[in-house]
Amino acid sequence: MVAAMRVILSGCSGGGKTSLIEELARRGYATVPEPGLRIVKEERANGGNALPWINPAAFAHRAVEMARYDLVIARSIDGPVFFDRGLIDAAAALEYATGTALPEAYDGCEALHTTAFLVPPWRENLHSSADRSGDFTEAVAEYERLLDTYSRLGFSIEVLPRIGVAQRADLVIATLMSG
Repeated sequence: MVAAMRVILSGCSGGGKTSLIEELARRGYATVPEPGLRIVKEERANGGNALPWINPAAFAHRAVEMARYDLVIARSIDGPVFFDRGLIDAAAALEYATGTALPEAYDGCEALHTTAFLVPPWRENLHSSADRSGDFTEAVAEYERLLDTYSRLGFSIEVLPRIGVAQRADLVIATLMSG
């Protein structure tokens, strides 16, 4: 694998991104947790309202800022870095929340590997919690928006099959090593 590789794992809620990121970390790869989950945790702890179900635009603005910062920090890490979502997902959420195309929100995505790995909706994995909301229909709509966004930006998209997390990690690594 290329030393400066910055790889996005994207897709809808409940598709298995976080489990995959945890597996890659267990294997020794550098990983960056999902900005959205970190923001929800911070907002809940501080009594804030930049939550996706209260103020989606404020939430998405924070996610864009955090994802840009994550990319800056990742520059100092040797070897590949895997992002659980990141800048493109945050920028797409911002466009969705505001109803307006915001090309400047994507500034920085050129630092990412040209292949994005997307996890499709997986009904059995989707669960609501205090930090996540939404149903399967919303997950499918989110996935379709992300597929469109990554395609529009020229990324090669690898849709990961609904297989075990270790097998998914093997597939991601093999795909990156072959390309």
